[in-house]
Amino acid sequence: MKPLAALALIALFLSPLAHAADPQQWVTYQGQGDGPGKGKQIVLISGDEEYRSEEVMPQLGKILAQRHGFKCTVLFAIDPANGEINPNYGKNIPGLEALDSADLMIILTRFRALPDDQMKHFDDFLKAGKPVIGLRTATHAFSGLKGQYETYNWGYKGSEKEWTQGFGRLVLGETWINHHGSHMNDATRGIFAEGAKDSPLLNGIKDGEIWGPTDVYGVRLPLPGDAKPILLGQVLKRKGAKKDAVEDPFYGMTPDDQPAADDKKNDPMMPIAWTKSYQLPGGKPGKSFTTTMGSSTDLANEPLRRLLVNAAYSLLDLKVPEKADVTLVGEFKPSAYRGNGYKKGMKPDDFK
Repeated sequence: MKPLAALALIALFLSPLAHAADPQQWVTYQGQGDGPGKGKQIVLISGDEEYRSEEVMPQLGKILAQRHGFKCTVLFAIDPANGEINPNYGKNIPGLEALDSADLMIILTRFRALPDDQMKHFDDFLKAGKPVIGLRTATHAFSGLKGQYETYNWGYKGSEKEWTQGFGRLVLGETWINHHGSHMNDATRGIFAEGAKDSPLLNGIKDGEIWGPTDVYGVRLPLPGDAKPILLGQVLKRKGAKKDAVEDPFYGMTPDDQPAADDKKNDPMMPIAWTKSYQLPGGKPGKSFTTTMGSSTDLANEPLRRLLVNAAYSLLDLKVPEKADVTLVGEFKPSAYRGNGYKKGMKPDDFK
């Protein structure tokens, strides 16, 4: 055999091995047992600078996979220079092709400007009318997109009127408005919305027991279209002094904090969880569920985890459990929400 031919043969043999050795840029949790989720695939997309979605999505994916049988693929904002999870890098979320075979998408991103080849999978998923769960900053998931997908930008005001204010408004029901509660100072208590107490989304949840240290987001009332509020957000004032994020990831806020006395904060209360139907121009009709809660510290609240699992069942037309098992999988020590507060040097393999 000639030397060049031999080298080519060696390269052909080694290339699959080299590819197999490449670090994975996402993580997949296979569904365990014969749970109701068996045969269903959920893609969970992280990528925000503040609320630690890179911690939220792996834990939520593990719960859905190990407790309920769903196959869950978790995607991250990856810095291509080193392959590390970097929520501040807004132009790359590898693995979005997993949406091509997904049954449900859960998204918590903020101000992303992804390349067209990644956005295409996102756009195809929504045009197919598949269901979406949006958490916290998903209402302003995209910014800075140009060309074909600029309509997804949170502040879009172009000629395609159906897309005014982008993905958040069209698909989820709202875009970024403001902090209704005081950021890092006012916690949120979930109060059942009028007429919602019998909703399967609230199975196993008591009125007032959903709590989180993120503040209530402002939304415009009423919500658009057929959006139906499930929870209202009662603004709570911290009783004691604000604590440092390292000392206390909840900033000194507790579920025992009392409602704000300011009538403008709690009368009326803002919706913090709602359902809605959506349809992209040229696409099929679909369903969404949105909550403006969703930081990693919010996920420490068991009833909130149950709300998210209930929403997954409901959007997939599965019978919602009377009290879904949302026991944490493994160690979960959520980081405080704050800009640039992510754990440096982490890679997707660290979440296996």
